[in-house]
Amino acid sequence: MAKRHKQPRPPMGGGGMMKQIQQLQEQMLAAQDALAEETITATAGGGVVKATVTGDQQIESLEIDPAILEDTDVEMLQDLILSAINSALEQSRELAAERLGPLTGGLPF
Repeated sequence: MAKRHKQPRPPMGGGGMMKQIQQLQEQMLAAQDALAEETITATAGGGVVKATVTGDQQIESLEIDPAILEDTDVEMLQDLILSAINSALEQSRELAAERLGPLTGGLPF
């Protein structure tokens, strides 16, 4: 009976897969750094309250038109502030999903 010689198997996973993962990590970090540099501004109350948030969901600034303090109660002002901040944060999350989504293949980041 003739002996069969086994063909050498290529390494499992190989260096190619690790290189792809490393490239993806580098792309994710670059995209996250770019997001941190971008800002989104949202307003409430016709522009009397403005909230600016970075692409990585950090509140950068909050502006309140002093004129609103003359005839608005505290609760109304608080609602306007929350509305502007929440709107800016939502837009920031949407921006992050738009920029990072292609890199994560739909996985949460």
